[in-house]
Amino acid sequence: MSLNEIDKLSREEQVYFAKLAEQLSDMTDYITAAVLRTSDPTSEERTLLSVAFKNTIGTRRTALRTISSIETREKERGESRVRQAGLTASARERIEGELRDLCLRVLKLLKDNLAPTAQSVEAQVFYGKMIGDYNRYLAEFGRPEELEELVSTAEQAYVKASTLAVAELQPTHSMRLGVALNYSVFAYDVLKDADRAAKIAKSAFDEALTELDGLSEEGYRESTMILQLLRDNLQLWAAELEGVEEPAQEE
Repeated sequence: MSLNEIDKLSREEQVYFAKLAEQLSDMTDYITAAVLRTSDPTSEERTLLSVAFKNTIGTRRTALRTISSIETREKERGESRVRQAGLTASARERIEGELRDLCLRVLKLLKDNLAPTAQSVEAQVFYGKMIGDYNRYLAEFGRPEELEELVSTAEQAYVKASTLAVAELQPTHSMRLGVALNYSVFAYDVLKDADRAAKIAKSAFDEALTELDGLSEEGYRESTMILQLLRDNLQLWAAELEGVEEPAQEE
């Protein structure tokens, strides 16, 4: 379906097709069109927006890590692999370009349309976390001249979202835990500050753990899933200090 055809659908139809597209193909066009037609997207629409771009960008982030690893190996093999190294460099640059375009598209949507009109605390924290996330993704492969600004913008977004979440949301709230999870990954992977990452993750984990008993079944399931990721990362980071390296888990 073309973008013009998508624009002609009602908002409800756009959300409906976004759900279908999640199972079939890229859902970003549908859900973007839907959230642009309201100043206050629902929780379901926010989640669909996050999932849509996470799925699209996640495959490219994985591909970029793989291609970068191959490129490094080819370069290390010397002159006999110059052509192969050049081909992998071209592939890496193409994936970086696609990632950059997608991240900038999300950030423009967030900064121009969604974050300024967010009404609930949950929405403000949600969009703040996304702004942090997508600046972090850009920082993973950013050019040297833009890296400082990307890192600074991501950190400011995480700090703002985290501060609001701690002040207004329960320790077991999935949004508060999600911000802590991704903020701690940012601290570890981008800032290279293992102590800070562990402090963020452990604080969120410990505070939530003492209040799980009062949650509904659904709330318990959502919170414990993120708590497991926080615990996995704390264990992973401890292992990496001993020389075992694996990618951290994020929401």
